[in-house]
Amino acid sequence: MNISAPFIRKPVATSLLTAAALLAGAIAYTLLPVAPLPEVDFPTIQVIAALPGASPATMASSVATPLERQFSRIAGVTEMTSTSRLGQTNVVLQFDLNRNIDAAARDVQAAINAAAGNLPTNLPTLPFYRKINPADAPILNIAVQSDVLPLGRLYDVADSIVAQRLSRVRGVGQVTLGGSARPAVTVELNPAVLAGYGIGLEDVRTALSQINSNQAKGGFDNGFVHWVLSDNDQLVKASQYRPLIIAYHNGAPVRLSDVATVEDSVENVYTAGLSNGKGAIVMQVFRQPGANIVGTVDRVRAVLPELQASIPASIELRVVQDRTVTIRASVIDIEFTM
Repeated sequence: MNISAPFIRKPVATSLLTAAALLAGAIAYTLLPVAPLPEVDFPTIQVIAALPGASPATMASSVATPLERQFSRIAGVTEMTSTSRLGQTNVVLQFDLNRNIDAAARDVQAAINAAAGNLPTNLPTLPFYRKINPADAPILNIAVQSDVLPLGRLYDVADSIVAQRLSRVRGVGQVTLGGSARPAVTVELNPAVLAGYGIGLEDVRTALSQINSNQAKGGFDNGFVHWVLSDNDQLVKASQYRPLIIAYHNGAPVRLSDVATVEDSVENVYTAGLSNGKGAIVMQVFRQPGANIVGTVDRVRAVLPELQASIPASIELRVVQDRTVTIRASVIDIEFTM
């Protein structure tokens, strides 16, 4: 029997079948996902813990070890790697391919809460996690620049407004910032002058921590009406710190400006960022494991006009690197070939 015979005898049915196959192929072509590689990402979560001033050995023994003990009890963990350095510990958890990343994140948060009792009491904040693979490259780099505002102010806006909004975009796993740090007041003490007054470094630290606080002030009443005292003791500028009295010497007050140089600065002065030769805050956007790169970048670009309108007009948001450019170009070449 000739396999072509039925199609020759029924040309109309053959034509309709061919048209249906062509239509189905055209529809399926528009639904094909665009990605640089097949979808084989392992669900990966990174846990970060910080203890300023702690040595790598201290971070490994007092922070990484309690966390690892709890993480090892999570089902589906195939690989766990921890790295400890000065003041910070990173633990990377890799799960089975069939493990849902959101369910794994809930288990990780529960393990962090369970380990909290064994972590150092002076840990500033509990460890936090990010649903990203540390080995992944950023999918988008955004420069935050201004001709008017200093880098410390730019970092504050990028961290408190832009990064928070971008982190909520579907497919975004983490947004990191570089190029500067949060605004801060630096106090550079003069050891010789301190020794002359008989004041120790710990005395200065204790005085500053007690003065710069936001605590309840109480209240008073007259039997009929109760008034609550409200005031903010927190200091934010160097000019507010300089006249502070930190001790008394021979009955005379010793002010902070007498023993130190106090300046408005940033938390970390050893970072810098440039874009087109100008100072800038560089934001790196990473995707969640399993998220489509092209789709995630499209969603991030869609919210950039909204973010630009919500920050001061003197600040400019500009995309400086887009990983999807080469992906889209490759797809265009494939389409032309097809």
